[in-house]
Amino acid sequence: MTTEADQATDAAATAPRRSGWCVVLALCAGAWLVHNGFQPVTPPMPSAAEAFAAGPGHYTEAAADPLPAAAPVAVRIPGIEVDAPVLGLGLARDGSLDVPPAGNGNVVSWYKDGAAPGAKGTAILAGHVDNARGPAVFYALGTLKKGGRVEVVRSDGRTAVFTVDAVEVYENTDFPDDKVYGAADRAELRVITCGGGFSAKTGYQGNVVAYAHLIGARNT
Repeated sequence: MTTEADQATDAAATAPRRSGWCVVLALCAGAWLVHNGFQPVTPPMPSAAEAFAAGPGHYTEAAADPLPAAAPVAVRIPGIEVDAPVLGLGLARDGSLDVPPAGNGNVVSWYKDGAAPGAKGTAILAGHVDNARGPAVFYALGTLKKGGRVEVVRSDGRTAVFTVDAVEVYENTDFPDDKVYGAADRAELRVITCGGGFSAKTGYQGNVVAYAHLIGARNT
């Protein structure tokens, strides 16, 4: 008989490791090729005002009851003009999150072995910040604000609506695995891309993470 403790242990064992996937992503994208004259165009980073430490912002919204599990098919983030299809992916051989093909900058990956967006738990969405052609789907993730909306269209014909609680940036050497990937008693969402410093030799040195929770759902 499988207990809740067993399930939690299994989930922890299959959770993504610290996001070394950003280094892989950057190298697969053909390195840093977006330039403005001779100066690199670096992705915007979140301000300290969008971090948890700055407080909840001007308002907070109550969490909605979790939905039954259903796979995501698209994600929309109006505040940063994202409207992209979602591809279900697992883990790479090194235990890091797998990522969408580098050649398609407008696609998002969902960690399919974790929670579905809108269902109870912590759902993970990840996408490129850039590729060899220029800025990609989550290039502007660092400009997302508390209270912003993330809408996930699901295969059951419903759209799960999330509100952003915080947006933070972490260096790879200080990535808070439990905080980002840990279990949740409500329906939560993490939206992740590369960020932090950049090295031409090793790629991005960190991640931008947007934290959000479910506030409602509507028919698509």
